[in-house]
Amino acid sequence: MYFRSQKKLGNEVSIHEVIDTDKDGNPLTYIDVVSSEDTIAEDLDLKIKSARAIKIIHEELTEREQEIIIGRYGLGSAPAATQREIADRMGISRSYVSRIEKSALKKLHDRICRPGFYLF
Repeated sequence: MYFRSQKKLGNEVSIHEVIDTDKDGNPLTYIDVVSSEDTIAEDLDLKIKSARAIKIIHEELTEREQEIIIGRYGLGSAPAATQREIADRMGISRSYVSRIEKSALKKLHDRICRPGFYLF
């Protein structure tokens, strides 16, 4: 029985198995050379943080400030836009967009920096 179970494991390889050594003589394993393009964890983390940020934006900012911050930083489904693009869309000057953005970011900073507040 033991030999049959070991035979089944004969084709298995550990990702920590040494396959070579580098130029400095350090062991090189499969885990060192195998890469993964899997970004599911990062994508999920970004989605959760974006949703939390948008919630705070809606709680703290006026509608105009919300539109500018969401537009400037591409939150939600909106792509990021320049101050000039937002100014043209809203029919106001670029410098006014800049002042509103600065004020809104200060409000958000003050909210996040309150004692006992945890962003994520």
